[in-house]
Parts: sequence; C-alpha cells; structure tokens
Amino acid sequence: MTDDSPAPVSGLRAVLPDLAPWKASRDFRRLWVSGLISNFGSFLTFVALPVQLKELTGSAAAVGALGAVELVPLIVFGLYGGALADALDKRRLIVWTEVGQGLLSAALLAGALLPYPAVWPLYVIAALCAALTSVQRPALDSLWPRIVAHEHLTAATALNSLRWTVGGVAGPAAAGVVVAYAGLSWAYAADVVTFAVSVVLVVRIAAQPATHEAAKPSLRAIAEGARYAWGRKELLGTYVVDLAAMFLAMPLAVLPFLADELDARWALGLMYAAVPLGSLLVSLTSGWTSRVHRHGRMVVLAALLWGLAVAAAGAVGNVWLVLLFLTVAGGCDMVSGVFRGAMWNQTIPDALRGRLAGIELLSYSAGPQLGQVRSGGFAAWWGVRASVWSGGLLCAGAVGLLALCLPGLMRYDARTNEHAVRLREDRAAAAVRAAA
Repeated sequence: MTDDSPAPVSGLRAVLPDLAPWKASRDFRRLWVSGLISNFGSFLTFVALPVQLKELTGSAAAVGALGAVELVPLIVFGLYGGALADALDKRRLIVWTEVGQGLLSAALLAGALLPYPAVWPLYVIAALCAALTSVQRPALDSLWPRIVAHEHLTAATALNSLRWTVGGVAGPAAAGVVVAYAGLSWAYAADVVTFAVSVVLVVRIAAQPATHEAAKPSLRAIAEGARYAWGRKELLGTYVVDLAAMFLAMPLAVLPFLADELDARWALGLMYAAVPLGSLLVSLTSGWTSRVHRHGRMVVLAALLWGLAVAAAGAVGNVWLVLLFLTVAGGCDMVSGVFRGAMWNQTIPDALRGRLAGIELLSYSAGPQLGQVRSGGFAAWWGVRASVWSGGLLCAGAVGLLALCLPGLMRYDARTNEHAVRLREDRAAAAVRAAA
C-alpha cells in the first residue's frame, strides 16, 4: 500500500488551513462560497425570528416553543432526506431546497411588513424551514466527498467547519445590529437576497446524479442505512460520543441565568459568542488536522476536553474565566467535528452516504436540543452553576466509559482501516477509468 500522507510542512503553514481542496476543485469553491453566504443570511433569521416572537407575545415560553416545533421535522425529514440524497441528483435537491428556504424567508418578510402580524405562521414557517434544512443537509454532506480528492477530505472538512463558524460569529453579530437599528424586515430581506445568490452559485456546479445501485427512498432504504451504521462500530461510536457530549454538557440554555448569577449581564452576548469563537480559532489553525490519522482517538479526546472545559466554566466565579473556558470548549467541539467528518467521508460508500448523513444530522441536532432541556432542568433543581459543572463532569465520565466500550473507535487509523482503504482504492480506480 502506498503512503499518500501529505508532504511535511513547517512554520506558519503548518497551522493555517490547508487550502488544497479550494485550489483543486472549482465545484468545492462554488459550494463553499454558496454555503458561507446562505449561512450568514440564515443566522440573521435565526436571531430575528425569536425577537419577533418576543415582541408579539412577551412570553419566554412562546419563544422556547420554537425548539420543540423544529425538533420533530429535524428527526423525520433528516432520515428521509438522507434516503432522498442517495436516490436523486444531489445538486438538484440542494437547489430546490435552497429555493424553498428563500421563499419561506420571503414569507417571513411579508408577515413582518403587515401592520398586525399573526403568531401562528411563525411556527409553521419555522417547522417548514427545519424540514427543508433536514432534507438539504444530507445531500450537502454527501456531496463533498464527490467533488474533493480522497486525500483532501480532512482539509475539506476543516474548511467547511470554518465556513460554518464564520457564519456563527458574524451572522448573529450583524443580526443584532440590523434588528436593533433597521428592523426585522431588513433582516428577513437580507436573508432572501443571500438565498438568491446562493442558488446562482449552486446551479453552476456539475450535476451529481445518483449511483446506479442507489436504492429508492423508502423505509427499507432508511433501515438499510441504519443497519450499515450499526455494523460499523467505530462509526457508531462517533455518533454516540457526540450525543453524549451535547446532551450532558450543552450549557447555552442557562447562560442568561449564569450571567445574572455572576452579576455580569453585560457579558451575555460574549458568552453566546465564546463557543463559536473557539470553533473559529480552531478552524483558522486547522492545517495540522490533515496530518493526523488516528481520527477516533481525536474524537474521544476532544469530547472529553469539551466536558472538562464546560465543567470549569461552571465551577469558576470570574466572568472572564467563564468566557475563556467556553472558548476552549468551542475549540474542542470543533476538533471533534473535524475528525468525525473525516471518518465519515473517508469510509462511507457513495451509495449510502446520504442516509448516513441523515443519521449524523440526528446526532448533532437532537443532542443539543435535548441538552437544553437537561441543563434547564438541572438548573431549576440544583442551581445554575451546578447544572453547568455537573453536566461537564458527566460528559467527561460518559465519554471515558464509551472509549472503553468502543475499542474499534480508538483503533481507527485512516491509513489502515479496511473501509478507508477500500474507498481510497475505488476512487483511484474510478479516476484511472475516467482518464482512459
């Protein structure tokens, strides 16, 4: 077996993002820019929608109900969206779901311009947006490995993480200014424009039809993907570790109360920004990730450190230390995400990738949603800071136990894993056939 490890680099280039996928693939560049633009716009709506609900109802419960409204479509359409991604042209699926989301943002804009907006359409639109996102995300996640060389997949995962974290930091910051000084309608209008630009970019990438052996979307096809995931214990381990980390140690729901307890209401916005800031810092220094091959160990280590950093944020009484530890936690979460994505992209066959991306969507969507319920319940029962530090410690303990129960995850090596080797050889053979 040949060694396709990246050539050694030194100095600043060793930590800066690896731009090889960006340079080698025009479709990757177009899809990356499209995602950056639409993600930025989506964060405008992410902030504007709860603000509008707060203005219309004055009820925290009404705002919190958005999460419940969005959870069911995420679960149902995430699984079905994975089956659709394997059975249909991925580019076409992405384009039409992007168009649909743009129309929903236009509906929010129209409602915001009414003299007396109704409340119930906001919940309906939120549920429909969650459904379209759940259909689109598996297609997106399963498309990257097609348009990026196998040896560039880890770098592509890191660059995609950078795209998300830039939106996660810049979008809410811009939304706060737009909503406060220009109004809700301007935030929704900007989101409509970003979707339009995104569609123009996506339609220009090459068609991505289903493979000949692709299964038609059905419950049987979804079950086939679930059986494959169950048979891949190292892959299953990445889902379980992420679920444990998000369910036990997601602190966002109690941050407003933590800020009050620390007598630092002025720092609430900084607390919300700290986690994505840590993710952004890792994304900007992700060059080293392409030279790591033991991805399973990195997933476990990063999830363990995430829990410990969250525990430290709950234990300290100084707001600046809280911000520091939340930033560290965000960086650890990003490291885990990069190596989870690399494992999935380097080992899952193309015919199953959409359905596995649908299962992945559940792990990183349901976990945080349920984690908000856990942290809020613990805070009401035991206290705010105790909810945060106990969740972090529970996470660290659970991840350690999972590492003992999943030796396949700890042994995973991208250079020798049978699934990674087979997929690498298949792609090399396909490249030879295409050049012949």
